[in-house]
Parts: sequence; structure tokens; C-alpha cells
Amino acid sequence: MLALVLGAVRTRTAQVLTILALTVVATAIAAAAPWYAAAATARAAEVDLAAAPAAQRMLSIRQGALTGGDAAGALEDFRASVRPLLPMTLDQPVYGLVKPLNVATGPARPVLPAAYREQFCDRVTLDGPCPSRPGEAAISRDAATRLGLAPGDRFSLVDSPGQDTVTLTVVARYTPREPDGPYWSDPLYRKDQGLDPAFTPLSTFAADVLRSPTLTLDGQVPDRLFRGAGGFDLAAELRETDARLAAAKVRLVTTSAGLLVTLHRDRVAIRDGVATAAVQTLVLAWFAIGLAGRYTGRDRRADAALLKLRGTSRLGTLRLVWGQHLVPLLAGALLGAPAGYLLARLLAGPVTDPGDRRSAVLLSLGAVAAVLLGGLLVLAVLEALVLRRPVPDLLRGAGTATAGTWRSGLADLLLVAVAGAAVYQSRTAGADGAGLARAAPVLLALAVALLLARLLTRAADRGGAAWVRGGRLPAGLTALRVSRQPGTDRVVALLVVAVAVFLTATGAWAGERAARDDRSAAESGAPRVLRVQAANRIALLTAVRTADPGGTRAMAVVVDTTSEPRVLSVDSARFAAVAERAPLDVTPPAAGDAGPGLPLVTGDRLTVRVRRDGPAPVQLTLTLRHDGTGVPSVVPFGALRAGEQEVSAPVRGCATAPGCRIVRWTVTAPAARDGTAGPASPGSAVVVRDMAQANPAADLLGPAELGDVTRWRAGADGAALDVSTAGGALRLSPDQNAMHLPSAGAEAWAVDTPLPLPVVLAGPEPDGWRLDDPTITLGGSPMPISVRAHVPAVPVLGRSGVLTDLDALRRLTGDAEPPGEYQVWLAAGAPDSLVAALTAAGLQVSGDGTRADRFDRLGRQGPAAVTRFGLLAGLAALLLAAATCAVAAAVDRRGAGDQLRALRLQGLATRVAVAVGYAGTAAPIVAGLLGGTLAALLTAPLTGTRVLAFTDGWDVLPLPAPLGGIALGLGLLTASALLGLTGWLAVQPLVRRLRAVL
Repeated sequence: MLALVLGAVRTRTAQVLTILALTVVATAIAAAAPWYAAAATARAAEVDLAAAPAAQRMLSIRQGALTGGDAAGALEDFRASVRPLLPMTLDQPVYGLVKPLNVATGPARPVLPAAYREQFCDRVTLDGPCPSRPGEAAISRDAATRLGLAPGDRFSLVDSPGQDTVTLTVVARYTPREPDGPYWSDPLYRKDQGLDPAFTPLSTFAADVLRSPTLTLDGQVPDRLFRGAGGFDLAAELRETDARLAAAKVRLVTTSAGLLVTLHRDRVAIRDGVATAAVQTLVLAWFAIGLAGRYTGRDRRADAALLKLRGTSRLGTLRLVWGQHLVPLLAGALLGAPAGYLLARLLAGPVTDPGDRRSAVLLSLGAVAAVLLGGLLVLAVLEALVLRRPVPDLLRGAGTATAGTWRSGLADLLLVAVAGAAVYQSRTAGADGAGLARAAPVLLALAVALLLARLLTRAADRGGAAWVRGGRLPAGLTALRVSRQPGTDRVVALLVVAVAVFLTATGAWAGERAARDDRSAAESGAPRVLRVQAANRIALLTAVRTADPGGTRAMAVVVDTTSEPRVLSVDSARFAAVAERAPLDVTPPAAGDAGPGLPLVTGDRLTVRVRRDGPAPVQLTLTLRHDGTGVPSVVPFGALRAGEQEVSAPVRGCATAPGCRIVRWTVTAPAARDGTAGPASPGSAVVVRDMAQANPAADLLGPAELGDVTRWRAGADGAALDVSTAGGALRLSPDQNAMHLPSAGAEAWAVDTPLPLPVVLAGPEPDGWRLDDPTITLGGSPMPISVRAHVPAVPVLGRSGVLTDLDALRRLTGDAEPPGEYQVWLAAGAPDSLVAALTAAGLQVSGDGTRADRFDRLGRQGPAAVTRFGLLAGLAALLLAAATCAVAAAVDRRGAGDQLRALRLQGLATRVAVAVGYAGTAAPIVAGLLGGTLAALLTAPLTGTRVLAFTDGWDVLPLPAPLGGIALGLGLLTASALLGLTGWLAVQPLVRRLRAVL
């Protein structure tokens, strides 16, 4: 029997190669799916973890403690008690303790925590020695600037007014080396609403005011646990750990929930998407193998008839027939399996995790077995049905047509009903739902294919004879050829489904890329974005304008996600030239025109002529800020006596160009012995009449400036300082309700930009704006704003936030420095030398990213991975259909050639015969292309299919159409070229024979 099988294989090479080619394509896709899914999931997890903020990958363990002066012992006890409660070993664990305190002197008294943290001096850049003795401290450069402290200066911290203080000596100023890294991810050790912590040795915490700190352990969860290596369920472990720590009166703080959700969504999206595409291809492959077996069964029917005449049993006959199929199926599996592995590795990379490799091997073997067993079963059923026929039928050259039998019609009707159920389920539960909803697009295509195939065969059968009688020979003979060829309806159905699957996959792939490109532009804001470190907003603006004086290649940006609502501040004069305005076509509001600003202070001494009213003494202070570096300068004029007087005070740091801008006047009670200054008593007032400077001498403020009420403003909340400008002088007096309100204002700010601040708003207005004037809260202080435009979204922030002018905002915030991430946006084509220029101007570049980088990173997440494999599976479906079409054309050549040659001898023109030869093959292909296009166009409106959403929940922009015009055109062109080339090659032998007839 083996010899007979091998002999049959050798003599029927074309049939064997057909089954072999179909099996190779199907096996390659089936074997590639598990490897691709495993590798793509790992790549997506790597991208998600790399893109996630450091805080989302960290665990923070906190416990309030009473140290009794032994901070080192308390920290060691905390270390010993927490370690056994953790189910994992954290990467780079860091222990520390922190105590929130307030600066004891000055009217603002901002929050400045005292902190100790392991490895601190290794994680910062210091301009002095590392603090090592009790009472020594390192403060941030921003805190030093705002408090006016330098190395060697002392400052005091207090827990609450009237309590003891701790005095620290500044030995160095620090700058974090990796501000976005894991070490600085704990907000307890970063500036929140006040100043960055002052870091001091552990021995300093022996002070009474520091004996109740918060003990902390911060560590990074290993990436392999986020990925679920070895079946580890991080979410469940975190819940159990939280319960254990709570029982021990320890708090677990983590923000990893969003990252875990994203990783899970990526894993599920890739698994389900790849599996769906692979199963669809597998079913189409079985169908194609069955059609190929049917078309190539003519010679096998003769073999079966001869075996029956010789008395061979049915089982023996089946063994011979099945053996001819088993050889190409096995050979195709042996060739396709390694090809699929290599294909998956090429598209998604290697699978490195041992557990993932084991799973991929098992699933790949199972998929290959499914191709083999399914294909063999389909062919076996077809051969068994054929062998049931009597010998005369088997010896007949043509098989019996089955397209019109009631069984075939019933099967088609059932498939159409199943497709209708799938469409209904997808409309009600969504295309991503369970059950038939996932297969709704392909089932809809199948329904369209069956209906179109039935209509085509019926129309060809009835129209062919009529066209021949009417003398339209090319059309009539082509129609008759199509209608009388058994299996044409099934070939058309396969072509329709394959074309629809390919076009749908092409649309999904193109739509995902378009969505990814739009998101990259919206999130980046510019073609290239630098994350930078600067002393303050003024220093950022100055450095960018110095590096790019033309204003066309770089723009200073501050992203503040802590304010309410969130704020994106840009240098609006440069926005149009630098920013990526598409797909978010927004225009930031300009700063407006407040007229000539107040003169800048460029001297080294100020003299003010004032009058103090009221019985209670007051203290007058003027705050300046350098307009190039942003360094504040406080000018204390001291306590004022009653009546008219002239007071003078030295000024530091304003002689350097361009000089210092006047920020605010402060009126308080005289400072106490501890340096603290409370609010001035109601009834007191200070009238400023003029101000001049020395070295160089110049009159700065006179009646024109001090008497203009538009140049001065009070606070926006609480009992603000009363400001009036009667008589060409500026009068500052405490509000009469200051004793009855929780906050008493002491400041009057200079105005050199209009109020309210113009902004562009994305998203709904906050609830508080319904009852009061619109404001944004910056660094804890409200700022009145005016909404100039409402937009769906703004760059970086998305659907919720405001866009405003950076220069106007920094002027209105005075010497305050609200939190925010400093960025420099670079226009397309900006040279690398510009980065060097920014560094030379004083900026420290901590990160560099481009829109293209973000696009590529998103391309490794779940939706992109699914659409890439879907496109590959769609191309495989098209190849299966093309191979089946070629088999059908080759089998049809013999009968069609005999008939057309006979007609040629009877006088049929050569051109007509050739036209019929081409058209007989082209008709099913054209029908398949048209039907597939129709099915693809109906998929989205009927099934609700859409472009895959981003797995991290980003939904700022609407998703593109699942099948755009360009994608449809390219896909249809590709399918037409492949199927057309296949049909043309298949019909060439027939055409040559027809032209050779004399």
C-alpha cells in the first residue's frame, strides 16, 4: 500500500504541491501565533513598564513613629518589622524618615520638611560637603533661592507657631541627579505645596521637634513580577500585603493599579486578537484544502473505481486515497512550523522567559496538529462521500454538481443564520464581547459570500443561454462556463471571505497607525521634547530665548499636573512655529497688553518716601526678582514710625542686566525676637509716595505709577490687603475683617500683565466656577482667569486642563514657584547644536524624546501587535484563496480547452475564444473582489467593529474609521494584483492552446 501511495504522489505532482502549499501557509500562521503572542506580550510589558512613571513601579511603606530621640534605633526596628511582611524582595530599597515643618521666619512661612534618607549624597549634585553632623543640612537650589539662603546661613523650622524650633545650618545646596528616577518617586521627599525637604543626618532627629517623624521604605517592584512571571499575581499579593501591614499599623502606599490594568489589557488584547486571527485563518485553510481536494479528485476517482472493480475493500481504498493527502500534509507541517517560528521571531522578537517558551512550544504543536488533523478530516470526509458512489459515477469524467442540492442550500441558510446571530450579539455586547461577537466580521463576510455566490451561479445559468441566443458570444459563453463548472460558488465564497478579511485587517492596521500617530503628536506637543532642569520659570524662559533668539526652533514649556485644573504654560509667541498643532489645533492666548511695565531696579540701594497711619507699628518689605535669573531679592525697610518719613535699604543682585522686577509690597507687624512676623493690626496703613534708586541714580516710582490702580492688585482669597491709589500715592492697609477670617493678606502685587489671566480650557468647567469667578490654583494660591476659548483637548494634558502663556503666568505668580515639569519643545529640523546652546544657557537636560520615539513605543503595545498579526493573517487568507483559485483554473483548463477548441473548429473567432478563456477565470475573481469589498464596507456599520482602543485607557482623540479610503484603496489594489496575477498565470496554458488551433 505504501508503494502505491508513493507512486500516486509521484505521478500527481500538481495535486500534491497544491495541498503542500496550502498546508505550509496554514501551518506557518498557526505555529507563529503562540510564539508571536508570547513575544509581543513581553515587548508590550517592557514598553508599559519603561513608559510608566517611577511612582507606579514603586512600593512605599510608611509608619508614624515616636523615636524618643533615638531615630537610628526606630529606623532599625522599622526595618526589622517590615521586611518579613513583604512577599517579595524589592529592588533598590531605600529607608528614610521625614517630618513636615514650616520655616519659622518670614510672613509666608512655607512648608519645608526635614528629612533623612539613605544614599542621599550619592543621588544629588552638591555645591558643598555632604551633611554629616547634627544640625547640618542640604537644601535644594530652589529653596535656597526662595529663602535667600547660601552655604553657611542658618534657618529655623517649627512644627506650629509657639512651639520649639530646630535650627539648621546650610552646608550645601543640592540638585537631584535623576529627578524622574525611582529614588525621587516618593512625594514625601519632593516639593508638594511648599519647598523641597532639607536633608540632614540621622543624628539631627534627636531634637524634640523631630521626635515624631514618618518612617519610610521605598523600593521598586521587579519587572518580572509585574509581568506575572511564574504565575505570580502581583495585584492579589499587594492586597494581602496591605492587609498584613495594616494589622501591624503600617501603611502601604502604591499607585501601581493603573500600570497593572494596562499590562492586563495588553496581555488580553494580544492573546485574544492573535487567537482570533489564527483561528479564522485555520478555518479558511481547512475550507481551501477541502476545495483543493475536491478539484483534484478527478484522477483519484478513477483509481478508486479500479480498486473497487478489483475487489478492494472500502477501508483499503480509503487508505490509498488518504495516504496521498497525508504525505503533502505532513510535508507542509514540517516546512510550515519552523517558518512560522521564524516569522514570529522576525515580527515580534525572541521569547526569553522559560515559562513562556514552554507554553509557546506546546501551543504551537497543538496548532500544527489542528492544521493536520483538520485538513485530513476535511479531505477524508470528501473522499468518503465520493467513494460511496457507484463505479459508473466514479469512472465518469465530471463529478455531479452539488451547488443546487437541498443539503447545500440548508447548510448555507444555517451559516447565514449564524452570521445574523453574531452580528446581533456584536451590536448588543460589542465587537470585543464573548461568543460569536468576535467572529462577527468574518461570519458577516461569509454570509455575503454565500448569497453572492448563489446569485452569481443563478444569474450565469439563466443569462448565459439568453446571451448566446442573442449573439453576445463572449458574455454568454463565459456565463455558461461559470455556471456549469462544479464548485464555482464555493471558490467565489472563499474569495469573498478572504478579500473581506484582508481588507478589514488592512483597515485595522492603517487605523491603528493613524491613531498612534495622532496620539504621539497630541502627547508630545512637538516633534522633539527635552525635559530640563532649571532654577525657575524665568531662568527657563531666559535660557530658551538666549539659545534661540529667532523664536522659531525652541519654546519653553511648563507642565503642571498638581494644579487644579492642570496647567500647560507655553511661550505663546513661539507656539505656532514650534508646536505640533495637528491633530489638536489650539492657539494659546497671548499675554495681552498692560501698557508700559514698571521700571526695573538696577541699583544697589532703594529709598522710599512713605507715611505710616494708625497707632500700631508696621513693617514694610519690598520683594524684587531678577528678570533674567529669577533669583528673588528681599529689601526690608524695617519698622516704620508714625507719620511721613524716608526709609532706605540696600539691594543685592539687581545690578546685573536686565535688572530686577518689582514683585510685591508686604505690610506686617514688626518681627518678633524669633524672627517671625505676624499680620499688621487693622487700622494701620502705609502710604507709599515715591521710590528711587542709587548707583545708578534713578527715579523708579512716582505718582504716575503709584497712583494707577491698574498697576497694583491684592490677593484673591481671604482678608486681602486693601489697596487704593488716591492722590497719586499707593495706600496699603490691612482688611478690617482680618481678625474674623482664616487668612489675612499682607501683600500687594505689582501688575505688569493683565488680569484675569487669559486661558484656553479643555474639558468641563470645575464645579467651583459655577458659584465664584474662575480661578486656577497654583502652588496653593488661587489665580483669577478668563476663559477665552473652549477646546476638546490641549496638548500633553488631554481632555482636562488649561493652556496659557508662560511669561504672563510667571509675572502673575510673582516670586512663588509653583510645581511643574520644565520642558523645551523643539521644532522639526532643530539641530543638535541647539541642545548644546540650551545647556550653555544654564539648562540641565534630563530627558530627550521625539514624536517618532513615542510612535514606535506605542507600536509595541497591544493594539499595534494585534493589528500587525491580523494583517499577516489576512495576507495568508489571500494567499490561500489565490492558491485555491489557481487550482480551480488549472482543473477547469482541460474541459474548457476541449470545448473552446471544438468551437474554434466550428468557426468561433480566436479573439472570442481567448476572451472567454480569460473571462472564465476572471469572473470568479472579480466577483470575489467586489463581494469582499462590500462585506468589508458593511462590517463596521453592522457589527460595530472599530479600531482597537489604547490599552492604557487614553481616549483624548476619537479613533479613526476602521476602514479608511486610503486603506481600502491600497488593500484592494494589493488583493487585485495578487489574485489577478494568479488568475493570469493559471489561464496562460489555455490561451496558448487556443491560439495554436488552426
